[in-house]
Amino acid sequence: MKKVILSVLAVAALSLQSRAQETFPRNGVYDERSGLRAFTNATIYVDYQTKLENATLVIKDGKVAAVGTKVAVPQGALVVDMKGKTIYPGFVDPFSNYGLPAVARTGGGWNSPPQAESKKAGAFNWNQAIRPETHAVELFKVDDKAADELRKLGYGAVLTIHQDGIARGTGSLVSLADKRENQVVLLDRAAAALSLDKGSSTQEYPQSLMGSIALLRQTYLDAQWNAKNPDKEQNISLKAFTESNSLPQIFEVSNKLNAVRADKVGDEFGYQYIFKGTGDEYQMLPEIKATKAPFIVSLNFPDAYNVEDPYEARRLNLSDLKHWEMAPANPAMLAKEGVIIAFTASDMKDKSRFLPNLRKAVQYGLSEQEALKALTATPAKLIKGEKYVGSLREGMQANFVIASASLFDNSAVLLENYVQGESYKISETPNDYRGIYSLRIGSQPERKMIIGGSAEKPDVKIVATDTLKGTLLFSGDQLTLAFAPVKNGKESIRLSGWSTGKGFQGEGQNTDAQMVKWSAQLSEASTAQAKKAAAAKAAEKVEMGAMVYPFADFGRTAMPGSETVLIKNATVWTNEKEGKLENTDVLLKDGKIAQIGKNLSANGAKVIDGTGKHVTPGIIDEHSHIALDGVNEGTQSVTSEVRMADVVNHEQVNIYRQLAGGVTTSQLLHGSANPIGGQSAIIKLRWGQAPEKLMFQGADPFIKFALGENVKQSNRSPVYNIRFPQTRMGVEQVMIDAFQRAKEYEKSWTAYNKLSKSAQKKTAAPRRDLELDALVEILNDKRFITCHSYVQSEINMLMKVADQMGFRVNTFTHILEGYKVADKMKEHGAGASTFSDWWAYKVEVKDAIPYNAAIMHNVGVTTAINSDDAEMARRLNQEAAKTIKYGGVSEEDALKMVTLNPAKLLHIDDKVGSLKVGKDADVVLWNEHPLSIYARPEKTFVDGIAYFDLEQDKAMQDNQEKERLRLIQKMLAAKARGEKTQSAVVGRRGAQEVLHCEDVDNGAQETLYESEYHKN
Repeated sequence: MKKVILSVLAVAALSLQSRAQETFPRNGVYDERSGLRAFTNATIYVDYQTKLENATLVIKDGKVAAVGTKVAVPQGALVVDMKGKTIYPGFVDPFSNYGLPAVARTGGGWNSPPQAESKKAGAFNWNQAIRPETHAVELFKVDDKAADELRKLGYGAVLTIHQDGIARGTGSLVSLADKRENQVVLLDRAAAALSLDKGSSTQEYPQSLMGSIALLRQTYLDAQWNAKNPDKEQNISLKAFTESNSLPQIFEVSNKLNAVRADKVGDEFGYQYIFKGTGDEYQMLPEIKATKAPFIVSLNFPDAYNVEDPYEARRLNLSDLKHWEMAPANPAMLAKEGVIIAFTASDMKDKSRFLPNLRKAVQYGLSEQEALKALTATPAKLIKGEKYVGSLREGMQANFVIASASLFDNSAVLLENYVQGESYKISETPNDYRGIYSLRIGSQPERKMIIGGSAEKPDVKIVATDTLKGTLLFSGDQLTLAFAPVKNGKESIRLSGWSTGKGFQGEGQNTDAQMVKWSAQLSEASTAQAKKAAAAKAAEKVEMGAMVYPFADFGRTAMPGSETVLIKNATVWTNEKEGKLENTDVLLKDGKIAQIGKNLSANGAKVIDGTGKHVTPGIIDEHSHIALDGVNEGTQSVTSEVRMADVVNHEQVNIYRQLAGGVTTSQLLHGSANPIGGQSAIIKLRWGQAPEKLMFQGADPFIKFALGENVKQSNRSPVYNIRFPQTRMGVEQVMIDAFQRAKEYEKSWTAYNKLSKSAQKKTAAPRRDLELDALVEILNDKRFITCHSYVQSEINMLMKVADQMGFRVNTFTHILEGYKVADKMKEHGAGASTFSDWWAYKVEVKDAIPYNAAIMHNVGVTTAINSDDAEMARRLNQEAAKTIKYGGVSEEDALKMVTLNPAKLLHIDDKVGSLKVGKDADVVLWNEHPLSIYARPEKTFVDGIAYFDLEQDKAMQDNQEKERLRLIQKMLAAKARGEKTQSAVVGRRGAQEVLHCEDVDNGAQETLYESEYHKN
């Protein structure tokens, strides 16, 4: 065996002869040998699906010259006998930063002044996060230390990307040979790179995920405009962006939701991205498959959590525990659904775990062929480098790796990696000493010694009256062994020896410090048995818990379905002219309210006894911030281009908790950090459905405006006093200016659209501006305003601005001084969505009174009670009931303030908000009077589906607790086996954020107004 290795090393010495670069002069003599050599008697994978036995591979000049079972060895070739070895194409990593400078992230502290404009000098893009003019090939430098680390994993080539910014420029396909840069670059511009992370940009915008998505969307539009109007503006960045769009588009995302979000942008502009994910794609498999995107998949599976401390273990979400168990199955689950996958080692800090995790992925269901394909052919094809790397066909780069056995055999090791025909030694073939031995130590009784584990990392057990673990270390044919012969004994027997071919012998020291001779005789039958046992263990079926929807606490193993439901003999609050009906039945069928009346019947219906119970429409929260990954893009005065629909997170548990409080519909609003904020999303709380399926279909679009302290950043650090506006007068001017620009923008498009087609070809089209598009929609009554407001002077101001500019304010939200201007609001046509009794939490609410809602209602203003708080939304029925105490509102009108009235404000009262035949079956069954503090929903239906059921909730919690305990026991067992663990506190995926109007996302969630309690 050693002789074969030495012959390979001898050939490796000759590999230094690589050809000179013809354009580079050299000092000294030339050595340009061809490196002709033939590897014979090998098992060769020409590609992932073509396996040849007893085959020959011939390489010359750093390329494959021939491969096959009948290849003649060329005259003069150095011959290397590969009997018993397997040759694979060199692996290709489609996502790395090899050879590129580290990304320097600077600035952005809490007290750092905001940077509104780019600091990059030159004719570049206005935003530093858009840097498509960056080309990896211009920054690349061979790094032999980093290359060696990758070569040891089997990699021969990588796509290297400067991973900085949203539009990151182009990446290069490079080999990992230790040569000059000009020789290792295979494709200088192999792919374009994108992300939603602004990277090293010190510019404030974007500050949020929705801002990043909006910036990317606007960049596509600007690049299109710039390409058609090169004489209007010279922009190096936009030109580079357009040029790179013809390349494969590799989009790095931080989670599966961002992949789905980014895919929508790609679809909008006609680009199919290749996503570099993080390993959680299986959690949204139908949506991931629907993107039709290939995925670059991480093999960085999470470690088990250290759950020995039960208090720390309770801090883990069930999803954290389940992800540890299920993550290794991610590649197999994707492949089974037909998703194209390629592997990357880029996320792995501990690169030694790459091959074990690859084999683990196979153990969890991925076929060996699919695994090899994901390492070689697929990544090469994705970046259009398949003529260079990914297989071993004539003319391709001589990139291949030599393994001691099948790559997926736990005992196999990588011996050598050839890159562009040059050999890089990885390791030697390990001697396999696993088996069962008869151990004799001096005159002591014979013991049984079992050497198990893997050939690379064997372990040992000594069996006598007790089974004892020992420490075992091999160095070639030499070994040392130590174990404590007595349970809990402190003294150890220490042995040193060598292999005899049929066992071991040597000398050692027993517990009495006496030198003794020892020997261990191998049992051949036992060796075979041990190997069979090891193989059987490797083939053990992986057991995993069930997938849940959503992948979060209170997720279900199966989604609830629509049923025909008949609720009998209940008190029914219709919110219609019929009022409150006693001893009445309600039939829900096909997602609609089918009948309301007495003595109803329906074949096949599920009958619920409603005696003593109450049925109401589902509660509607006009002002909410649940289910969002970020709430403010607070960097600019006007951010009407951002969309809350882009950042809806269906896994946030507050959806389920609010269903438990009877809420069925919520308007998800942008925060209050700027006068004109982002576009709203109206959702139905269909717990378990993906974000797109939460959207309230057919609902009018809304947008958030804001007045008062927040928009002028009164309570933020003084360094922020440079952003306009800083006064309430300035807020008015921002509004007027924005709508004046929108009017001029609309005129320019109107004029252009009136031109004939021939005239349009000769005339530059106006630049499309997403910010102004939204404002034009407001002017044309196609988008509607919900405005954060407190003080009467500002409420009056905005209504005057609206009258002046030709639009209407649909809803004033919070509106705590609404009682002062209710008559003017009614005249303007504005509604109100307010708190029941929150006051005194900041200066501008000092005049708030609990009679506010009742006064506005009595004047004739459509008035709703909202939450602006995830906890309050769970008891909006009680908040509505307070209007009975403060103002004497009737019970039915009080209930309408959280049902029909918010539906009217959101223009969805034709579908929800009351119980009427033909409306959506968004219905709540309460255990008693819905305005009572003792009331709680027993069932909450959305579209006739019981997304919350009190009885099922109890069973679900019991099952979840059992699942937690099962996973905790499994983790404890993993730790006992010696597997690495991570902290249950530091390592967890993180608690879900509860967001409010004033929260901003600046790399991490942080509170904008520290001095305020979180209501506004």
